[in-house]
Amino acid sequence: MIYKSKDGDIDLSKITRLYPAAVINMYGEVAEMSLEWMEDNEDKVKLVHYVLVFDSTPHGSEERVRTVLTFDKKEKLYECMTEVSQFFDN
Repeated sequence: MIYKSKDGDIDLSKITRLYPAAVINMYGEVAEMSLEWMEDNEDKVKLVHYVLVFDSTPHGSEERVRTVLTFDKKEKLYECMTEVSQFFDN
């Protein structure tokens, strides 16, 4: 299953984890946080952007293999999540 993203093709059959996140800046530190955490703390942190992480890291591997798509708006993230979910509905 190949998902054709704006940043290139992603082989969904190799995905071990797939998750959305918010990239935030808090006191000069940039980190990925869950969307729920971001919503609960949006008055305390600065949103940098949203991401959808396609993690293909083999179980037990030290080396991380990830493709990350970035989005300026949560709606665009959700649109991409909907597109990707259609690959798993079959």
